[in-house]
Amino acid sequence: MGGRLILILGGARSGKSSYAEKLALELGGPDVLYVATAQAFDDEMRSRIAAHRAARPEGWRTLEAPLLADAALDETTRAARVVLLDCLTLLASNAILAAGDEPTAAAAEAALMREVSALLAAYQAGDATWIVVSNEVGMGLVPPYPLGRVYRDALGRANQRLAAAADQVLLMIAGLPLPLKPVAP
Repeated sequence: MGGRLILILGGARSGKSSYAEKLALELGGPDVLYVATAQAFDDEMRSRIAAHRAARPEGWRTLEAPLLADAALDETTRAARVVLLDCLTLLASNAILAAGDEPTAAAAEAALMREVSALLAAYQAGDATWIVVSNEVGMGLVPPYPLGRVYRDALGRANQRLAAAADQVLLMIAGLPLPLKPVAP
């Protein structure tokens, strides 16, 4: 039996990453590939990345891939039992900003959908279970600036595409997982 695709959504500090890491450990033990999409552009982000690295279980491999379409998601991902991608939210930011300083909504969405296609192709090419973490950004205020609205809309559509392809979708609220699309019995 091949792996499954699990999407974990939630707001900031909802417990998404912690839950995803516990689930990855439960499903994969030491055989987990952690795909990190963050980039260290400032001291705060460098500190956050260092804390995340230190918290990962020993034996987990890390692939730092700010953009998936350009990353080596081949044998590295196929060799893992579980692939944990944390997070689609930063991948979206990376992809959209790579499309230019003020990308149109169409250009931003196209750039992000290329990344989602790369993710889904890597998942479908192997037997690993994939756990993808993403923020649910559509429940807050409408961003007051155009790039924020472009980002929110593109990420919302990417989340929808992944949720449609996923075997299981969870929404994290206050550290509690709420099943939106449970695994079929």
